[in-house]
Amino acid sequence: MGSAMMEAPETVRTKARRVACDGASDIPGGAALGHPRVWLEIDERGFVDCGYCDRRFVLEGGPADH
Repeated sequence: MGSAMMEAPETVRTKARRVACDGASDIPGGAALGHPRVWLEIDERGFVDCGYCDRRFVLEGGPADH
């Protein structure tokens, strides 16, 4: 396996450093399809990945926003 970083399944750009993820917020009536709501904090790298669904939250204008 190469050293290239795998892409996150979904990337969400945000202006907030603290974000909530439940895995189903974009699915109409999809709460049963998601996971427990977790609060995530974007660190100095400029992004955070959800441990449940691997959704990546990227801080707009941060070091990972490209």
